[in-house]
Amino acid sequence: MIRRRLGFALALCAWAWPAQAIDVAAADGRIDQALDQIYPDLFRLYSDIHAHPELSSQETRTAALLAKQMRELGFTVTEKVGGTGVVAVLRNGSGPTVLVRTELDALPMEEKTGLPYASRVQVNYNGQPTFVAHSCGHDIHMASWIGTARTLVAMRDSWHGTLVFIAQPAEETLAGADAMLGDGLFERFPKPDYGFALHTGPYAAGQVFYRPGTLSSNSDTIAITFKGRGGHGASPHTAIDPVLIASRFIVDVQSVVSRDKNPQQPGVVTFGSIHGGTAGNIIPDEVTVRGTIRTYDDEARAKLRAGVERVALASSAMAGAPSPEIAWQGATDSVVNDPELTERTAAVFREAFGSAASAKSEYVTASEDYSRYAKAGIPRSMFFEIGVYDPSQVEAASNGGPPLPSNHSPFYAPVPEPTIRTGVKAMSLAVLNVLGS
Repeated sequence: MIRRRLGFALALCAWAWPAQAIDVAAADGRIDQALDQIYPDLFRLYSDIHAHPELSSQETRTAALLAKQMRELGFTVTEKVGGTGVVAVLRNGSGPTVLVRTELDALPMEEKTGLPYASRVQVNYNGQPTFVAHSCGHDIHMASWIGTARTLVAMRDSWHGTLVFIAQPAEETLAGADAMLGDGLFERFPKPDYGFALHTGPYAAGQVFYRPGTLSSNSDTIAITFKGRGGHGASPHTAIDPVLIASRFIVDVQSVVSRDKNPQQPGVVTFGSIHGGTAGNIIPDEVTVRGTIRTYDDEARAKLRAGVERVALASSAMAGAPSPEIAWQGATDSVVNDPELTERTAAVFREAFGSAASAKSEYVTASEDYSRYAKAGIPRSMFFEIGVYDPSQVEAASNGGPPLPSNHSPFYAPVPEPTIRTGVKAMSLAVLNVLGS
């Protein structure tokens, strides 16, 4: 009995960490062959999703589109996980379980790229009409996700294990990962031994970036409603002006970053939304500001959160106004890449992509709720980045030319083919490297 239990334990260890890496050159060749066949379909999918973006938690069309394609590949597909999320499972013998995640949602902003498949979608958002655009690259992620699934299915004779492909809603609001986990992601479906996700960035297409350990920032989202007393703009002495209170707060709150926080600890506070009032000659009753705090360690995070609240209360008190309503609306933690898995995968990337694969020396200042999956119990996890622009654009920008539009810019326009091909190849190699043969 002891021997049988020991043998079972050793088998589990083998699944969790295959003894040998893949033959990168052979896998690379087979992936290229698959991409040559499937890329036209991937571009059609990408341009369709790009032209029909959907906001966080409203991704019904997008989710149905991906679910249909995964069913056609032979995956067992479950929809409406955590709202509009999709989980697709494919079993191919005994071996590790590997999660691959993409996001579904777009942003409430207007696209200005001029692309033939540019989005002109408009919806209501927070009570106001807004355009919707895939200006963060999630459409590239989805095309790469489908492309990876198709590639791995075509190569299923070379690996054994279980694939768990998840399409997550509401990444932009940092609510989707928690929603899927809360809906039993790791109880209803196979729990992963490994997890992978990718993101696009304003670098040259064909480049792949990785970083062991901490990659992205913590994020805390806040909404503050400053209360006042309405009145006539010509008689401000009869009112309490919340516009002035909010304005003072937005300026003064930066002292928390420059004076409260240790300058050796990264951290930023940004308030990017102010709403209040209807006319220039009316002092409103209230003004709401919305912002975000980004940090990399618990001490700085606690200090900035406390400082923002303190300055908000003080700004109202200075004006003799009621205390503001302070609502923390969402939070997520830093993405932390498993160092061993990252180096093991990076070695494959370097062999496949050469000098185009390199380590990032800096943190990513944006945030990602992909971190929730690792914290929920994925033993080894890795998140990496790929570039999106023509190398000539990147070179021109580095030599004083027009700066490259970054994620969330209305001009963010990835070059589809090299970007998608890189995403599929990098993700396929990463998964194959832990599934073994």
